[in-house]
Formats: sequence, structure tokens, C-alpha cells
Amino acid sequence: MRRRTSVVAALAVVVPLLTAPAASAATPRCDTKPIEKALEELRDVGASGISVTVKSPRCGLRNDGVGLADLRTGRKAVGNEHSRIASNTKTWVATVVLQLVGEGRIRLDDSVDDYLPGLIRTEHYDGREITIRQLLQHTSGLPDYLEAPFWEDELAHRWDHFEPLDTVLQALTLPPADTSHPHGFSYSNTNYNLAGLIVTKVTGRGISTEIKERIIKPLGLRHTSWPGDRTTLPEPDLRSYVKRSGKLLDWTEWNVSGSDASGALVSTGADVTTFFTALMSGELLAPAQLAEMKRTVPDPEESGGSYGLGVERYEHTPGFVTWGHSGFMETGHKLRNAVTDDGQRAVTLLIGSEEFKEEKVDSILRALIRDLR
Repeated sequence: MRRRTSVVAALAVVVPLLTAPAASAATPRCDTKPIEKALEELRDVGASGISVTVKSPRCGLRNDGVGLADLRTGRKAVGNEHSRIASNTKTWVATVVLQLVGEGRIRLDDSVDDYLPGLIRTEHYDGREITIRQLLQHTSGLPDYLEAPFWEDELAHRWDHFEPLDTVLQALTLPPADTSHPHGFSYSNTNYNLAGLIVTKVTGRGISTEIKERIIKPLGLRHTSWPGDRTTLPEPDLRSYVKRSGKLLDWTEWNVSGSDASGALVSTGADVTTFFTALMSGELLAPAQLAEMKRTVPDPEESGGSYGLGVERYEHTPGFVTWGHSGFMETGHKLRNAVTDDGQRAVTLLIGSEEFKEEKVDSILRALIRDLR
């Protein structure tokens, strides 16, 4: 939701972050200083544990960790932990939709009603006037289903199963989202659960199956999964913690079925990194569809950021652009990632705490992706 270790050998080799790989005289060696600096600074951000993955031409794909993956047992974070990646899921879903666009099975400027006739017809919302592009770019005007009174009690539905259609119907009872921002941008998890329903209607298979067949299997992502009603994480897991009434609570176990296409995926830093570098390198989308994904509108919620079709764009300095998608799950798990425009350099941070020094983490991430080689 947003915001709220093996991989294919041809793609990368996973080694500890601070162990430099062998290099020939003709090949520049990995400069570990930016990585060492980032790890040291991350130890002071107040998170229980952080799983860290970086990838670059000189350094390959490397994992490390900061803090503890499990406060109860004292197990250290080492970088191979499974975590809920929350709204980072949206990029995976948008990739599936854009692959279907490339196959001529979906058109971005078709309406929701073209695929799900009659589903959205209320006083405030009309599926005939909402396009697939608007769903993927959060410009549909549909409110976030999580704003419904049903979700006010954080723990009331922790173990319950929900279908994505349930969440869409909840959203339709709410007043319209605030679309006064430029281009009508208003971030809403409802958009992606609805996009998942459209994928199912077009393909006859659930969004989880499409992600598995189109992304997970081709990239050899052995540690990425769709949890369904499973409330636990695969081992080793990154435990997640929230503070309530002055107490630190482990909220790792949760039924996140309601998140569906807006945020259900479980993965590791290595798998997320492999996916994003493959995406930006043009391995998953044809040039026309990747260009559509990168067409952005201003995102008023993110300073200096803009939003494409399922991706966040940041221009740190003139000409230096990174892409990614942050995530936040009700369990307390958070994610930050960045990949360069050419897909050659990437950083992924899986964070096991709801509360930490977020601005400092973002600053560390920006510096690392800038200096990594």
C-alpha cells in the first residue's frame, strides 16, 4: 500500500556487500566506500532492521543488513530476508498491464466500463469516464478504499480474507478524492485493485498468476511470492514493528489479501532489485510501453517527485533521474528503492519499522545511488 537468495546467474551474482569480487586488470574494481558509508549511516536511523541490496556494473548484486531482523531472538539482518513490499507491488502490476497493452489486449485509453461493464455507476463515479491510464497513474478520482470507516480499527480485520472487489465496492461509497492537484493526481489503492480485476477479466487468470508467469518465472525470482491468505512470511523473515501506547509490537503476521494488486507481494531485496533493473533495462516491456510507463504527472505528496504508470520518478540533479516505488504496509514493513534510468545501478531497502528517520533514509539512499559504480 503506500507508500502507505538466488537469482538468474546471467543477471547478477549475490555476494556480501563488503566483499569485493575478483576483477581482472582491465576491469575497474568495485568501490565499496559509498556502500560502507551508507551502511554506517543507516545504523543511526532508528529502524529495528534494514535489509540492504545494491547493484551496479562494478559491484554486481550485493546484500547486507543493518540492525536486527528479529528483536526477540536477536537474529541479525543480513540482506536475504523476506518482507512485504507493499505498494512496490504496483509497479509489477503496471508492468503486466503494459505487457497486455503491447499484445493488443488492453488499450490505455479504453474505459473501465469497456472491461467491467456496469461495475462503476454511482452518483459520483462512472466507469465509462475512467480510463486504464488513469487507474495506473492515480488520476481516476476514485477514493482510497482504506479511507472507509470499516478500516478505522487497525486490528479489527487483521486475520480476515477480502476479495479485491470488496475493496472497490467500499471505495464507491466514499466521496470523490481530492483532485485539485495538478493533473488530478490523488493516490488511491483502489485504482490498482481495480486494475487487477481488469487483468483477470482480460486473461481469465488472477493478477497473481499473471505476475508469476510474466515476471517471476522469466526472471528466476525464487523468493517472490503472492501470499493469498498466508499470514506468515517465508524464512528468513524481516520482522516488522509498530509502536502503540508506548509499546513496541511485532505485527509481522497479517492477512493482507485485501491489498491484492495494490500491495500484496512478498519479496527480497535481491528479487526487487532484479525486477527493477530488468524493467528499466527494457527486458520486460517493449520501448513503446516503457515510454508510456515513464510519462509522468506531478506527485504533490512527494517533494520533487512525479508519477508515471506505476512508478515514481525523481530528478535529483539536472539529468540524473531515478525510478522506484516506495511502500508501506499496515504490518509496519516499509520499502525504499531507486534505480537509474538505464537500469544499471539500483538500491533497495526493506525496513522492518513503521517509525524511523525517513528523511535521513531517503538522503542516504539518494547519495548511495548517486555514488555507486
